[in-house]
Amino acid sequence: MSGFKVEQLDHVHVYVADQYAAAGWYKKILGMEIVEEVEDWAADGPLTISSDGGSTALALFDQKARNFEGPRRQTIAFRVGGEAFLQFLERLETHPVEGTEGRPLARADVEDHEHSLSVYFTDPDGNPYELTTYDHALVRERLREAS
Repeated sequence: MSGFKVEQLDHVHVYVADQYAAAGWYKKILGMEIVEEVEDWAADGPLTISSDGGSTALALFDQKARNFEGPRRQTIAFRVGGEAFLQFLERLETHPVEGTEGRPLARADVEDHEHSLSVYFTDPDGNPYELTTYDHALVRERLREAS
């Protein structure tokens, strides 16, 4: 694998009827707090909660706002640094993985979430994964240089 490895589990997608009500439950039961730095994502994406300041988190998605086809599977997101994220993208040429669009994942599939960058892919059994980095400035710059 030429030295590539994920740093840690970053977050798991969880689908809920009401993001803020769910966040209240997780706070009361598990002591998890809303990660304020990325709370703006909740407007059209996840409300992120964590018990360790965001190092590992749950991403609470509004299940009504998502169009689910087939069985719903939780997405597991792994965190890597910027250099490892770029290394993963380079490795796609020799180690292809299926993207979530039913075609091989490519550099063009990098999604910019303002505070982070991610790519989404599946394993051979169709389980969804996300690789994310918070070194977004470095990765954006390197991707611009490469294009």
